[in-house]
Parts: sequence; structure tokens; C-alpha cells
Amino acid sequence: MDLVEKQLSSELVYQGGFLKVHKDEVALPDGAASTREYILHPGAVAVLALTPDGKLVLERQYRYPAGREFVEIPAGKIDPDEVPAATARRELLEETGYAAERWTYLGTAYPCIGYSNERISYYLAEGLSQQGSRLDEGEFLEVLTVPVAQAMEMTLSGLICDSKSIVGLHWLAAHQAGRMPGVAV
Repeated sequence: MDLVEKQLSSELVYQGGFLKVHKDEVALPDGAASTREYILHPGAVAVLALTPDGKLVLERQYRYPAGREFVEIPAGKIDPDEVPAATARRELLEETGYAAERWTYLGTAYPCIGYSNERISYYLAEGLSQQGSRLDEGEFLEVLTVPVAQAMEMTLSGLICDSKSIVGLHWLAAHQAGRMPGVAV
């Protein structure tokens, strides 16, 4: 069965600083027409950063769209003409002040497939050293370090509840168990 929807027309409804909202008319697999509204996103990275004593680096910050604070793994959007591995290095240093000696690419996930093309590339950062944070203007967050087992428990208690961090912690556990080897970058 062919499930592909074919674009008939596309309209840019909104273009912001880095997001674009489109409204398309599509032909469905049965030939009927429908509308699709979606967000084009430049992509992002998420970092599972482990300190030399094996603790996970987390951030606590306020997220305006949800109207609340979240505890999450470091992450950030990919700038134009930037490769994801470079984004991961930049974001970890800017947000947490940590630089890493070893980097491993774990995989890519799509967090919002119903309304966005956003993709998040996940990296493991090890051999950390503190270099001093360089937060972007208007960025406010608190850096935390917790044992990995405690971070996993935080997903079960709801303290860590964003999908990016939950996927990242799941993949970190698989990597540490030898079931997800990753690729050195």
C-alpha cells in the first residue's frame, strides 16, 4: 500500500527567526485532498555529557511555550551551515561551560512528527573539563550534575519529562549496556 501524500500546493504562513510555518494542500493515497499545517525546523542536537566521576550534566531552565521549568539534557538548534557535531560541541560549552575530549554520535530522533520536521541528533560527551559557560544573551539556566541512575529515576518520577531528555537517557542506557555502539566523532 502506498501511504505517501503528494504536495499539490504550499503556502508559507509565517517565517520567524528560525521557524517557518507552512500550510499545504496534499493528495492522499486514496486520491482525496487534505490540508497539512507544519513547522520547518533547522534541526537540533542533544548532549549526554558525563563528568569524570560518571555524573550526568543536566540543566534547569524555564521554557516559555510550556510555561514552566524543566530539568533536561543540554541541547540547542543547528545554525545554518553548521554540522550537528559542531553544534553539540558549541552548545555544551556555551550552556554548561564543559568541553569534552571524546564524542560519540548515538542517533537521530524526530520528536514532533505530526506537525514538524524537527530532528534531534544525540551525542555522548566524555572526558569533560570545565572551561566556563558562555550563555547566549537572554539565556538563563542552572547547571546540575547527578548520577545517571538518579537521572533515570527522575524520568520515572516526572521531574525529567521532555521527550528529548527521555530518549537521550534511554539511548545512553543502551550504549552503556553495549547494545548501541554509536560512532566516534
